[in-house]
Amino acid sequence: MTDPLGQSQVIPYLAGLSNKGISFHLISFEKQDRYALHRKEIEALLSNYSIRWHPMIYTAKPPILSTIYDLLRLNKICNRLQRQYNFSIVHCRGYISSLIGIRLKKKYGVKYIFDMRAFYADERVDGGLWPQDKFIYKKVFQYFKRKELEFIKAADHIISLTEKGKKIIDSWLPDQSLSIQVIPCCVDLEKFDRKKISEEKIKSLKQELRIKSDRKVLSYIGSISTWYRPDEMMLFYKQFLKQFPDSVFLFITGESPQAVFSFAEKNAVPLDNIRVVKGMHHEVPALLSISNYSVFFIKGTFSKSGSSPTKMGEIMALGIPLICNSGVGDVESIMNDTGCGVLLNELSDITFDAAINKIRTNNFDSEVLRAGAIKYYSLEKGVELYWEVYKKLINIANNN
Repeated sequence: MTDPLGQSQVIPYLAGLSNKGISFHLISFEKQDRYALHRKEIEALLSNYSIRWHPMIYTAKPPILSTIYDLLRLNKICNRLQRQYNFSIVHCRGYISSLIGIRLKKKYGVKYIFDMRAFYADERVDGGLWPQDKFIYKKVFQYFKRKELEFIKAADHIISLTEKGKKIIDSWLPDQSLSIQVIPCCVDLEKFDRKKISEEKIKSLKQELRIKSDRKVLSYIGSISTWYRPDEMMLFYKQFLKQFPDSVFLFITGESPQAVFSFAEKNAVPLDNIRVVKGMHHEVPALLSISNYSVFFIKGTFSKSGSSPTKMGEIMALGIPLICNSGVGDVESIMNDTGCGVLLNELSDITFDAAINKIRTNNFDSEVLRAGAIKYYSLEKGVELYWEVYKKLINIANNN
């Protein structure tokens, strides 16, 4: 919960559901350094809701064995809490927690939500984290692919981030009627609202980042590792510089500045045009609002069929035109429906130039872009969809 993802994609949903009368016990694994820095902040936030937080320190090494160790710890605390509080529902965000979730379902009869967050095992392979030329990782991949079907079959309800992911799951078990709800990575539209960010704030941030008021700003938000394509984004910016020679490429990321600069140097992008800044989740709307345009390129692999880039809704909500690639979740259909930017089917100098010409000549309407975010990424809508799932499972549990 001390990571930006927890603050944008877990706590807001739980807060919304808490306001509807649901009480939660939240178990999370935290990185030690971030936990030390942000524990009190998260505790204060959660104290406003019926959410009891049980943070545990994440064990990173050695690979595989550390995960088994954390699973044993998770199993212990889940069993203790279940005996103490007799929960109606266990809501598992992802595959690792589901290993314990299905045990709780079998042992205590609780309703189990498989909130799958994309195709985990395939993501690990596509991202090079589980190289299949190594025996142990091949076996781990095969194990989780077997478990994936077990989670789907055992789930009282499944949450998919994308319509594309839902269709894939349905195709695996065509003879079964699966309960699947599509809920993308939603956005708090109250926070990501350009009208609520003062011009004085924008001016101050530009001064801090040494960006002159008349310079165009292209931004990228998030990690640059694993599934992202920083080389291609630098090459895009290299072409962007030809038409906007005084522009700045702003990275809002937890990565080290040197990691970003190394990709710039590799692709012959002047370091004077690069800015790198870290920001807590509540700082992101103002930082993003410096942008004239925002870009993200993600590996278009099978695993990404189930992915919903959090950054997409945030960028749209602020009314910023975006440039991104196809082959990722529902990105293509949403882009085509909303006209919120430029979609690239391939990444090359030719397509980069065409995209840059398009954004240069197209007067994107920020209100239209925000309307697209409201249609697809509203946090309120996401909470309501989760609420419908919870009500259904609670009614079933009470009737039993």
